[in-house]
Amino acid sequence: MQETWNSDRRRTAISRNTLSVPARQALADRQLIPARTILDYGCGRGGDVKSLERLDCRITGWDPYYSPQTPLAPSDVVLLTYVLNVIEDAADRRQTLKRAWELATTVLIVSARLTWEKSKVRGQEFGDGLLTSRQTFQHLFGSSELRNYVEEVTGARCVSAAPGIVYAFKDDAARLGYLAHRIVPDAEWLASGDTTSAIASLVDYVERRGRPPRVEEVPHPMAEQFAHLKPGELRRLIRDSSDTEKVTAAGKRTTLSTLLFLAVELFNGRGPFSSLPFSVQLDVRSFFSSYKEACQRSDRLLLKIRDDTYIRGAMHASAVGKLTQTALYVHHRAIDQMPTVLRLYEHCASIAAGRPHDWTVAKLKHQGRAVSWLDYPEFGSDPHPRIASSYLVDLRTLETSHISYTDSTNRPLLHRKHEFLAPDDPDVPKYERLTQAELRAGLYERPHLIGTENGWETELIRCGRELRGHRLVRRVAD
Repeated sequence: MQETWNSDRRRTAISRNTLSVPARQALADRQLIPARTILDYGCGRGGDVKSLERLDCRITGWDPYYSPQTPLAPSDVVLLTYVLNVIEDAADRRQTLKRAWELATTVLIVSARLTWEKSKVRGQEFGDGLLTSRQTFQHLFGSSELRNYVEEVTGARCVSAAPGIVYAFKDDAARLGYLAHRIVPDAEWLASGDTTSAIASLVDYVERRGRPPRVEEVPHPMAEQFAHLKPGELRRLIRDSSDTEKVTAAGKRTTLSTLLFLAVELFNGRGPFSSLPFSVQLDVRSFFSSYKEACQRSDRLLLKIRDDTYIRGAMHASAVGKLTQTALYVHHRAIDQMPTVLRLYEHCASIAAGRPHDWTVAKLKHQGRAVSWLDYPEFGSDPHPRIASSYLVDLRTLETSHISYTDSTNRPLLHRKHEFLAPDDPDVPKYERLTQAELRAGLYERPHLIGTENGWETELIRCGRELRGHRLVRRVAD
């Protein structure tokens, strides 16, 4: 079959020395692994192909201008990276997506530039996009528009991995395996070189999962070390060596994580028990009387997201995060310690519209059901970090919005950093000492002024103070 593709689009291909954002996301999500064959469909100059080859991935790249000689064959994973947005003909755009979907046997990974990048693209309106001064075309997608478009063309239930990055899976097993990895990550096994260390690794697994593993879950070399032990002996070793309190606590965590997974699965379309990842099936059998009971409990959990009173109660009960009159703000290090219904709230937003790659604090609104991911890149080093960007998804409409503060001369900043973290976070004492010093100095007496850079600097001058790292000192006279 002869591929149709306007050759002028070659001008949009850029040279890459590092992996593109979509490829990095797919690597982090374990979609690009050495066991899978990968096709970069519309690879441009081949930067991702070269980088992934260095990571031992089995990848080929096809491009109508730079690599037209590459034979096209079905592959486990097909990358369609920033291709759809450069096609000016709507029918051609659709056909390209359909062809990429036909070539994918496990997952199609589609990425496109988004509407919030409009300020970076200068050009005249042309069709459903812009014609640039270089005579190239750009159709900028809305985040929800991209997901809806891929779903409509492929007929598959899609997941937004990040803003502008959509995964379309060929079957439910692959999709659910991905969701499970996001919500109930596979347990990491401790290294073991002999039977003693293998047993220690097994006990560690039980203390973190709350149940013993099936032999299919145990790494093969480790399973061989247990071959001489009878099942009863192995159970006795685990029972005698493990900490009962840790196992009980782990069981509660796994129960809640399983409910969270099943609720998110319903949000995105729930399948039969047999479609669940094997480890999740075992969790259901271990911690619930039946799959039906687990689904009923997760359904009740999902319904609670709509209840303003329940959500506010969960926010007040949360041991982590800063609660304001409008929202709960939680640092990414503490996000998994929120009550399960709030974790579900944030996960639903991330599955619908994609959690951005760079974010520091999640903001969950009391009412209206909207989640914002706020990026404070200097949170650890700056005593009052400045915001770099905000990405919001409204769960009622699935509409998204993005704000960049890169060019702002008076950015919002944070105070009382310890309140965003879990109480046992190692940085809390240092941040709390600074907050107490600022309170004593009178810096919080005018809260309406201190939320931005200029107002905060004015208050520092008024109080005769300045900051040296996370210490507040008296201001040196000019």
